[in-house]
Amino acid sequence: MEFLNFLQYAFIQKAFLAGSCIALICSILGLFLVLRKMSLIGDGLSHVSFGAIALGLFLGLYPFYVAIPIVVLASFLILKIAEKTKVYGDAAIGIVSAIGISSGVILASLSNGFNVDLFSYLFGNILSISNTEVVLSIALSLIILITIYFFYWDLFSATFDEEYAKTTGIQISSINVILTALTAITVVLAVKMAGIMLVSALIIFPAVSALQISRGFRPAIFISATISLASVILGITLSFFADLPAGATIVILNTFFFILAITYKKITL
Repeated sequence: MEFLNFLQYAFIQKAFLAGSCIALICSILGLFLVLRKMSLIGDGLSHVSFGAIALGLFLGLYPFYVAIPIVVLASFLILKIAEKTKVYGDAAIGIVSAIGISSGVILASLSNGFNVDLFSYLFGNILSISNTEVVLSIALSLIILITIYFFYWDLFSATFDEEYAKTTGIQISSINVILTALTAITVVLAVKMAGIMLVSALIIFPAVSALQISRGFRPAIFISATISLASVILGITLSFFADLPAGATIVILNTFFFILAITYKKITL
């Protein structure tokens, strides 16, 4: 009975709905990023989102409306730095990440009242998600899923055999732009759930867990999505009843599933 009452709370329903959408896109994009050795871009863009959210709060604007275009532009900047200079991808991520963090710290120091709001974005709180954020999460998640559907074979080919993909006419640079842009939007959406400090875990953990036990890419998508959704639903439930931070609880559950996946792999070898 207590569990049924728990499901009747509007804020829990909103958390489940938005959290499930975000979990789904994180799990799918995470596979492409991990296999292409681009998983660190999620961490770098989450740091950029810190500066972007701080700018939104500083200007008195809705943070996500400011953060999404800025983080998308930052993802393009990472690609350009890696492409046009002799700076490798991870170093380019580090450069842009440092700029984002330092900008956020400066804006926070100049502010007189939004530090508390900024702190909530650092560690996330999906239980306080607003109606606007739920609608935004659903709409953007649908756009991301549709984009992945239309570019699936291009993303798949570029992920597993880049040279072959080039011979078939696939523009690798365009695929990279699409992938990083989708990741940027996903990172901003996930900030509310896990916080700036932990958002990259939502992208990495389900993917690496699925790859431990899957025998193919499509099964990996299903397993990754299942792990991600289970972590979010169980994490929100556990955080409510045990009075724990939702974002951190979700990440700990992802860690638990990763350990299970490694154990299963060792047992079945």
